[in-house]
Amino acid sequence: MQALEYVAPASLDEAVAALAKHGATARVLAGGTDVIIQAREGRRQVGVMVDIKGIKEATSFSFGSDGSLTVGAAAPCARLYGDAEVQKRFPALVDSASLIGGIQIQSRASLGGNLCNSSPAADSIPTLIALGGVCNIIGPSGKRDVPVEDFCTAPGQNVLQAGELLVSITFPAPAANSGAAFERFIPRNEMDIAVVNAAASVALSADGSKFESARIAVGAVAPTPLYVKAAGDALAGKPVSEATIDAAAAAASDAAKPITDMRGSAAQRKHLAGVLTKHVINTAIARAKGA
Repeated sequence: MQALEYVAPASLDEAVAALAKHGATARVLAGGTDVIIQAREGRRQVGVMVDIKGIKEATSFSFGSDGSLTVGAAAPCARLYGDAEVQKRFPALVDSASLIGGIQIQSRASLGGNLCNSSPAADSIPTLIALGGVCNIIGPSGKRDVPVEDFCTAPGQNVLQAGELLVSITFPAPAANSGAAFERFIPRNEMDIAVVNAAASVALSADGSKFESARIAVGAVAPTPLYVKAAGDALAGKPVSEATIDAAAAAASDAAKPITDMRGSAAQRKHLAGVLTKHVINTAIARAKGA
C-alpha cells in the first residue's frame, strides 16, 4: 500500500477546499471498495484520501415533495436497498444495489462510488441511466448537473474536473403506470463482473396496451455504459407486444460495440445485449402493471 494522507471534511465546502489544496493525487473516498484496492495495488496514485462519509448531503438519501429521490454519493448500497420506500418506488435500484459484491461490500459500496469508478461493466450505471438520473456535482467553480448517460467518458474516466466531486444523484419521480428493471449475465455466481448487463424503464398507457415512453441502457458492451435511445424510441408509442419488444432488443444489440476478452466474445456480448434488453423490458412491464 502506498503511503498517503487522510482528511475527513465535515462539509462540502471543506471537501472542495481539500481537493483544491492537495491537487491531482487527491481522491474522494465514498465507499472505498474500488479506490482503496486500486491504491493498494498501485493502479491509481493517491496522495490524499478525502473521506466524504461525514458529510450529510453525501451519505443520506431522501424523497422530494414531487416524488423524486436524491441519493448521496456515499450512501451505502445496503442501506438504500433495505429501505421500504426505495423498494416500493425504485425497485430497479434495488436490483442493482443488491448485486454489487456481497453484503460486506454492499455495506460500504455506494452508487456514487460505482459511478465515479466508471467501469464499462458497472452494475449500477445502466439502472441510473434508465431511471433518468442526474449527477449533482460541486467544485471550485460552483455547482453543475450532468445526466448520468453523459457522465462516463472512457473506461475509468468521467467528466469530473480538477477539484470537483459528485455529491449525489437525483432521480425523477416514476411516471404513472411505469416500471423499471435491471439484469446482468455472469457465467457463475462467484464471478462478480458482468459479461453484459442491461436496464429498462417503461411507462405504459392507462390500460397497459401501449408504451408511452421508455429508456434502455446496456453495459459491458462498449468503452462506457450505453444509453440506447434507439431502443427506447422503438417502444415509444407502440403496442405492448412481442414484436415491439423484439425491435427494441435488436436496437440494443445493434448499438453494442463489445470486445472479446476472457469473460466473453464480442459475438456473445452482442447477442446477450438483445436478450437481456428483452428480459428487463418484460420485467419492467410486469412491474408497471403492478406485479
